[in-house]
Amino acid sequence: MSSVAPALPSVRAEDRLTLGFFKRLVTPDDEEALVDGCRELVLGNEDNALEYFKDAVHLADGAYLAGFLTLKKEQLAEAADYLTIAGEKHNRLGRYFSKYGISATMSLPITDEVSAHVGPDLRGVLLGLVEVYQRQERWQDAIACLEKLRRLEPDDVVVKLSLAELLLDAHPGDKNVCQKVVRLAEGIENDTPIHAALLLYKARALHRLGLLDAARETLTGALRRKKGRSEELLKALRYERALVYEDLGQRRRSRSELEKLYAEAPDYEDVAIRLGL
Repeated sequence: MSSVAPALPSVRAEDRLTLGFFKRLVTPDDEEALVDGCRELVLGNEDNALEYFKDAVHLADGAYLAGFLTLKKEQLAEAADYLTIAGEKHNRLGRYFSKYGISATMSLPITDEVSAHVGPDLRGVLLGLVEVYQRQERWQDAIACLEKLRRLEPDDVVVKLSLAELLLDAHPGDKNVCQKVVRLAEGIENDTPIHAALLLYKARALHRLGLLDAARETLTGALRRKKGRSEELLKALRYERALVYEDLGQRRRSRSELEKLYAEAPDYEDVAIRLGL
């Protein structure tokens, strides 16, 4: 969470979030709690901020912030409750953030390899709920959230990626699921790290379907661009390609890929075991 750049650079974020005495006389208590919570968050005091937000959860913005803070603290039942409240009031999300000049954009892990930024809107709330449900292993609830998002935003690559990961994790051996993941990635080019991660899941689905040449070509295409890609994403792509090489009978290529991975990250996945170390 960060503050929008102030009109006057000399005015600090925490000062802009402090209600004056006379303004407090006419400001509702629930709004005071939200402002005080935002001020504590700007100052880095997350525990104090959360206590204030809990007093403002009947405001959509308060529920949104309480939801993401409790998610960060692994308080999953509370996070689900708060984000559900925010979703029910999604038409009011952002009202007070706009009033007090606060940017409430959050970074949310979409897969182990990539994260995405989400804002105070229905998309952000539903993606937050997906993360909560995944950690609770409530697979069907998570899938339901993503399917709802797909109906709202059918071309959203972040949603497609999240759904691909969830489907393969929940149903690893299901060929119908693998086919659905391949369809999710239809027409996807290697434009951004999110696109590259979706290509990784497409390749995993192709691999499980036994379409090894297609899986190898997908991974090689995804590895052509490295700029902006995290080391975790690049390692995952290379590891998957090593497995595909092995199943193609190209053992020397597979071993070469695994040796390079081991030299960079000896504890990555089961690379050491596959190398006989």
